[in-house]
Amino acid sequence: MRIRRRNLAWLAILGALVMLAVLSGAALNPAVTLALLGMYAFAVAASVLEFQPTQLLDRSRSSLTQMRMSAEARESVERARRRTGNLDNGLTVLDIGLISSQSSSEGMVMRKSRSISLDDDGVRPFITLHVQPERADQQVLLRFEILDSGGQARYVHEMKTYLRDGEMNILADHHLPLAAAKLDAGEWDLRVFVDGALQAAHTFTMTPSLRERYRRFEDARENLSVPAPKEEEPLSLEELLRSRNQQDRRE
Repeated sequence: MRIRRRNLAWLAILGALVMLAVLSGAALNPAVTLALLGMYAFAVAASVLEFQPTQLLDRSRSSLTQMRMSAEARESVERARRRTGNLDNGLTVLDIGLISSQSSSEGMVMRKSRSISLDDDGVRPFITLHVQPERADQQVLLRFEILDSGGQARYVHEMKTYLRDGEMNILADHHLPLAAAKLDAGEWDLRVFVDGALQAAHTFTMTPSLRERYRRFEDARENLSVPAPKEEEPLSLEELLRSRNQQDRRE
């Protein structure tokens, strides 16, 4: 909806004529006066305001799309907006996270989680985007970054992606190995860029491996253990006789 300024001139003239008719007494009947004012108000609404149904439909679709965003997506988009100030309106992040993989006796087990264990074999980032029609049918450069608790980049992967209208599930081509890597536990970050612009900043937890937890438990138990009391050295015969004589004198 927008204002059409080209109609303001003749609306001003029409308004002046209506006011002259009302003030001159030509319309003595209150019903006629109300009718003139109502017709003028309708003319103003129809001439000044231009409704655009396509824009209203696009806004309603955008609202419905935002309602489908996961809690992780809302949080990551808000963090990215605070850092950059603005985001690509043609792209909506519906979901973001990581897929971890671990070998077991039953085969490869994959799960989506915000808490990743260093016992896992590897982890792979993903993002779900909703692409608006004006942003579709073009190729973009998608960049995934994973930063550890100290801010050091542990994973950087770029891939060319062809955007299509609607919902797109995008999984990184490569994973970050965990089992054989020397990585620190703590709060990590996942950042996703589209053509160099930050679109989402997701946080997740990297937990220690079972071996590391056991080592920490053993260290804590050793630090808390109470030292055993020292055994008293046996007394010699001379010391026993001297102690006995001293006791007899006291009696």
